[in-house]
Amino acid sequence: MTPNLAVLEIRAPHWHMPRLWLPLFLLWIPVILLSPLILLVFVGAGIAFRTNPWRAIAVFWQMLCTLPGTDVRVTADGTHVFVKIL
Repeated sequence: MTPNLAVLEIRAPHWHMPRLWLPLFLLWIPVILLSPLILLVFVGAGIAFRTNPWRAIAVFWQMLCTLPGTDVRVTADGTHVFVKIL
């Protein structure tokens, strides 16, 4: 399953940003339109680095499909950053 939404929240000691819901599914529209160019880039990189471009595409797709469920929380100097991919 591909990622559909990302939730971003930043909290600082004197500033708070409300949770921002980013619709990642809208990014699929330009990706689909640019897919022939993206395929050529993968094939060109495969030839340049002497790897199988189909294997590279498969690995990239697997990484993309494992993104849902990612939960990142970072705290530094009292500032909290929260990112969750749904």
